[in-house]
Amino acid sequence: MKKWLWIFWVLITLSVTGFYGYKMTLDEDKTELLIGDATHGHFQIELACESCHSEPFGGQEVLQNACTNCHQQELKDAHDSHPKKKFTDPRNADLLEVIDARYCVSCHTEHQEEQTHDMGVTLPDDYCFHCHQSVGEERPSHKDLPFDSCASSGCHNYHDNKALYESFLVKNSGGEWLKHLDEINTNRAIPSYAASQSVDQQEISTLTAELFAQKMASHPDINNHWQASAHEQAGLSCGGCHLTGASTNDQTSLAAAWIEQPGVEQCQSCHQQEASGFLEGKHGMKLAQGYIAKISDMSSEYSGLSFSELVQDNQHGCNSCHSAHSFDTEYAATEACLSCHTDEHSKNFTASPHAQLKDKVLEGSLAAASQVTCATCHMPRVKEKQAGTEVVRVEHNQNLNLRPNEKMIRSVCLDCHNLAFSIDALADESLIQSNFKGKPSKHIESIDWALERENKNARKE
Repeated sequence: MKKWLWIFWVLITLSVTGFYGYKMTLDEDKTELLIGDATHGHFQIELACESCHSEPFGGQEVLQNACTNCHQQELKDAHDSHPKKKFTDPRNADLLEVIDARYCVSCHTEHQEEQTHDMGVTLPDDYCFHCHQSVGEERPSHKDLPFDSCASSGCHNYHDNKALYESFLVKNSGGEWLKHLDEINTNRAIPSYAASQSVDQQEISTLTAELFAQKMASHPDINNHWQASAHEQAGLSCGGCHLTGASTNDQTSLAAAWIEQPGVEQCQSCHQQEASGFLEGKHGMKLAQGYIAKISDMSSEYSGLSFSELVQDNQHGCNSCHSAHSFDTEYAATEACLSCHTDEHSKNFTASPHAQLKDKVLEGSLAAASQVTCATCHMPRVKEKQAGTEVVRVEHNQNLNLRPNEKMIRSVCLDCHNLAFSIDALADESLIQSNFKGKPSKHIESIDWALERENKNARKE
């Protein structure tokens, strides 16, 4: 009897080991391996296990490398308030006894939905207490403040405080809550829509010319849209998108190589930076892992946002916002967003003060640079140097300045508003839901406290 039990146990062990070995190494569907739902930030790629678990039995260092591979540049740009080097300093060794802040997973543990808070934090909301118990003694203004309010009241963020540092608060403490309309320039500069690299135009042979002529004759409306597009004006022919990398030697080769619906791969052959930003954000992160992405993959069940039922089965890609041949940037800046997003903040845009500016631009009573669209805030234009030349590009990672929302202050809000109003507005959840129709219902005192400390220190000197 014992012999059969032993054999049975071995068979069961081998079966289970074989099953999970197959799932880990060969099967693309890793659902059975999940130990819990991933966070809002990662649920789209929760089945791409190798994105984080690059080694099957890797420990903290492997996971840390996975975090920094995706987020290192973001933290660098934010001037990370709590960089790893702060906690590798021997003078701060005692701080690691409760929370080992050298590792991202100490605060952000995946697959633990039941204890996950905003920003994917899996610690209790009063985690600041462990290092800052004496802040009430050092700063009278903080004496009676609860520790679970540090990161939720518009005062502090753990990583990104570029718009909340005390020196920045003091420096930008003045100004009217809203600039005069003539002073507002949300465009920052006239952007160049030139490709990130020169387009390698294919030699158009007689065969390709015949093929293009057939396609144009079959789709006259598409041809008309294309002829008015920036692509046509730049000299880009049909083959630039539909025949990428194709041979033009014979008709059979051309027909086989024709790409009926070009995807991100074709777009990024010219628009590398735009595609890179898109793939880093929530809109494209699943595509970046090699999956087909649908709007339903971003549904409210996971994200907390609501989306139109009409678009749930639509595949997501560049053409979701930029129509395939007209590339209407005005449509992409607002209407494309509202065709999918049906949450309160999005639905209230058309009745918001921001939308009224857009309407005035369309009427001709306000300069185009003063309009505000969804893209103005969520996909701002960024100045940077490329090959020694300053260019302006649209940031296509629409999540880059969204969480925490104070990241939006420097890149967007200060174009039109002063710092005090911006902080108050972004800390008012009801105002955000109404899409900023009205003024903040409460005042965040961080600037007042910073000025008080500045004056107090000045008197001591």
